[in-house]
Amino acid sequence: MSAYNRRRFLQHSGSMVLLGAASGVAALPRRAFAQETVKLGLLHSLSGTIAIAEASLVDAEKLAIEEINAAGGVMGRMIDPIVEDGASENAVFAEKARKLLDRDKVAAIIGCYTSASRKALLPVLARSKGLLYYPTYYEGQEQDARVFYPSQEATQSVIAAVEWMAREKGKTFFLVGSDYIYPRTCNKIAKPAIAHMGAKVVGEEYAPLGHTEFSSIINKIKAAKPECIYSTVVGGSNVAFYKQLRAAGLDGTRVVLLSTVVSENEIEGIGKDNAAGYYACMGYFQSLRNPANEKFVKAFKAKYGQDRVIGDPMEVAYNSVYLWKLGAEKAGSFDPDQVIAASAGLTLEAPEGTVRVHEKNHHVWKKVRVGRARPDGQFDVVWESADLIEPNPFPKL
Repeated sequence: MSAYNRRRFLQHSGSMVLLGAASGVAALPRRAFAQETVKLGLLHSLSGTIAIAEASLVDAEKLAIEEINAAGGVMGRMIDPIVEDGASENAVFAEKARKLLDRDKVAAIIGCYTSASRKALLPVLARSKGLLYYPTYYEGQEQDARVFYPSQEATQSVIAAVEWMAREKGKTFFLVGSDYIYPRTCNKIAKPAIAHMGAKVVGEEYAPLGHTEFSSIINKIKAAKPECIYSTVVGGSNVAFYKQLRAAGLDGTRVVLLSTVVSENEIEGIGKDNAAGYYACMGYFQSLRNPANEKFVKAFKAKYGQDRVIGDPMEVAYNSVYLWKLGAEKAGSFDPDQVIAASAGLTLEAPEGTVRVHEKNHHVWKKVRVGRARPDGQFDVVWESADLIEPNPFPKL
């Protein structure tokens, strides 16, 4: 694990400043007192198996908070980040969410990485009337009144990815994924999109989460001779999968493989040489050239080191803080219900470009892009959607 993932994030900066009883209004509820800060919960895995992917999101969120505070805060209040470790355990995520909402009285939580950890928070959010911004691309199939989903749901990336491959690279597809809800849902979405393009699926295989022996699946891929491989293999399994593909002669110069789950951060673990030439479909790549992204990348590297890379979930985590700020300012309140009501249709000029909160389903309109991994671990963008793509979290499967 990289050094930055070992850092301790458990100490939050600053403290809540409350007026004392001498103000003459001691009978008022505690929340009625004027305060100089507003608390924001940052809830991610800083330890355990998911930390290698998730801990870096806290860095991006803290950068956004520092920028907002330096510009005067939110409605005159400085943001006080309260960081908690979900420890890669769903029960711990729920426990820490209760602490953040009930004891710390945070205005909102930016947090979670896996769908399972997010789902563990839903009852807590409902009971405590809280608000969550979930910054990771996911399979869709959810719309909760107390959650915003600022990353792409599956239809936004999957359909764009397979249509691009069918249009540009070939008409035969092999689908390979890890065996859980995200890959299986993505492939349910992919198959009709592939058929619509006049292409066909010649193989579909799944490996258990954490699997490291892909020789059997790779042999099936070689026998099927697909023109395109669509991969939803996740996490550490990609280290073995990409290395074994390359060893079998299916490197990025000889086969078209596209993933919707491998960003710049995952390439660090896979190894730049092993990933070079393969494709990914994301909303954001660090290599995007626009003023907002250039400013973001420069600020992030200045704070955390020139060797750090920024992947899609990190950028969305950064965006999430700003989306909450915009919602609070539009509402004129930090009350979660008022922020929720005010957030429909909000537009943010983010490092990835314009994103807009959907008027009804709490997801975001956004562009998606296909990039090809370079030997230095960055991506060359080879295609992007002409317009923002509408989120459709409940497609007909």
